[in-house]
Amino acid sequence: MVRFISFAVAAAYLASVDAFVPTPTRQLVSTTSTSARLTNGSSSLTRSPTSLSDMLTQTELPEKIYLPKDKETAKVLGGVKIGNRKLTVITGASSGLGLNTAIALSKTGRHFIVMACRDVEKAKRVASENGMPENSYVVMKLELGSLKSVRDFVFNLKAFKSSRPVDNLICNAAVYRPTDPEPAWTDDGFEQSMGINHFGHFLLANLMVNDMSKAKDARMCIVGSITGNTNTVGGGLVYPRADLGDLSGFEQGAKKPIAMADGAPFFGAKAYKDAKVCNMMTVSELHRRYHDSTGISFSSMYPGCIAETALFREKRPWFRKVSTSYPYCSVPLLTKHRAYNIQAFPWFMKYVTGGYVGEVEAGERLAQVVDDPQCSKSNVYWSWNGGAQQVGRWSPDGKPRGAGGSGGEIFENTQSDAVQDRDTAIKMWDLSVKAVGLTEKDMA
Repeated sequence: MVRFISFAVAAAYLASVDAFVPTPTRQLVSTTSTSARLTNGSSSLTRSPTSLSDMLTQTELPEKIYLPKDKETAKVLGGVKIGNRKLTVITGASSGLGLNTAIALSKTGRHFIVMACRDVEKAKRVASENGMPENSYVVMKLELGSLKSVRDFVFNLKAFKSSRPVDNLICNAAVYRPTDPEPAWTDDGFEQSMGINHFGHFLLANLMVNDMSKAKDARMCIVGSITGNTNTVGGGLVYPRADLGDLSGFEQGAKKPIAMADGAPFFGAKAYKDAKVCNMMTVSELHRRYHDSTGISFSSMYPGCIAETALFREKRPWFRKVSTSYPYCSVPLLTKHRAYNIQAFPWFMKYVTGGYVGEVEAGERLAQVVDDPQCSKSNVYWSWNGGAQQVGRWSPDGKPRGAGGSGGEIFENTQSDAVQDRDTAIKMWDLSVKAVGLTEKDMA
């Protein structure tokens, strides 16, 4: 079988070169769900549950992410609306992976979805546009860049559902800032990649453990990434590699001006990868501390490379504008200050590395983790089709197989030694508890 090693090495080289190229300072910040996805060309725009214009919105970075006026009035009497269905909370559910997961779960008729989003009106609109029945979901305000917002969300969620416990929590939302030369900060002073991707979800997960312990077959999933696993092609060969070091940045409080977990100068691409390591370590620690006493199944998963995602809009023009004969891989990106095309990356991931998976399939994968009876096992890193620990192998349909891309069956993947480093995980946990202000009462 022909392996695509040369192409994988080339991809790693391109990414490593890209990491060193300086970019001009910007006053903009883009936020998106972990897997917010672009659509493959104009001919397929109607097939995607994500609006292109919505996904590519860039907003001026405010002084505060979450203001007093943003606090949402608690909704009540949700128990009747939920009925006998499982109550499933999804962060970042207004686009990409989160939205597609919400759609997939709503179609089963077995789940009532709480779409936890920073833009409530957008989430309502896209849910309606994509045919989610009105009685299958509710939208609630959650800004993971504010610990106050996380606590307000949990309060409002409990008011809405009353004594009905949450069955599933999916921590999906994230930001990715690989080309920013300077860090942006959350309301609490954390660098945004770590503050939103890790600390916000860390607080949310811990605040929900006691409630979820009252549900039968409760599951909590924090979306992982191959970029945080150095035993994969994408995480091991593509510079920079995730590395928490001695967590000296966390020891110093992880707040401005400390931007990185290891205390080093800010490096946007690495900040995202480090946050993903923390996400996956958090799953292992949640399992070790709470699974036996609560019955909650804690897991992580890798959905595959959803290459049209707005997360990749930060790739530089020489990479984005490589010519291709596949028109559905060419999508115009219109931002406030830029207009350019993403052409090469989806095609490269689909036909060369074999890591590509579409938005809809990725959403179905994440939905499977909280819905399929075979996924009730705790402390598992779920993957599909090889899990990206190798480059693709040739198949008769011309699409490489075995690299975590489309197709294949779900399986229990192996995380890197760094992710499984228990001493570092315990230290990360203890310092995160302090950073987000968790109390014994919170964790009781």
